[in-house]
Amino acid sequence: MEKVFRPSPKSFKNTFCIFNEVFLDKIEGLQIQYDSKSGSKYYYTKEGMFRLSNHWGRLANSKWRLEPMEQDSFETGNESKFKLGFASWNEFYPDNAEEELYYLEANYSTNTVNYQHKNNPKYDKKAILRTSFETTKKIKQIRNLFNLTSWAKYFEYDDLDELRREIINQLIYTNKTLEEIKREL
Repeated sequence: MEKVFRPSPKSFKNTFCIFNEVFLDKIEGLQIQYDSKSGSKYYYTKEGMFRLSNHWGRLANSKWRLEPMEQDSFETGNESKFKLGFASWNEFYPDNAEEELYYLEANYSTNTVNYQHKNNPKYDKKAILRTSFETTKKIKQIRNLFNLTSWAKYFEYDDLDELRREIINQLIYTNKTLEEIKREL
């Protein structure tokens, strides 16, 4: 009989991780190894962790995000609030409030912004690293730029999307404040 793989619960404390959503059949035959008070279920393998949950984001002392599957992957009627995510063990990165660990990525086709960890192998070292607090502040500013237009009435521009992109890129790739950027335009 194969020994059940079980990492130390402390190994997830103060971590950042992005789980990729997978189909429920991935946990068929696996045994629940931890069932949290909030209803999340955890399945551990030698490769990584499956987490079945109806809540993602800030979890006690960790930041775990779920990257959803493409819409084409869903069958109609599969609108459960519980989602299954998988992350390899090497995708759990350290998190704390003091260090500059996070950078921002903007998606201009969906008008969204997200933060990533500096240990992410996709990090090109161009975006500015920030603390959690600074990152949260920049995310709010960028979301406002994406979702509102009232701020644009103070500028002369031909293309609002191009103006948006210019300001957001400066927020991501420089240490300038939003006020400094607006003054310079």
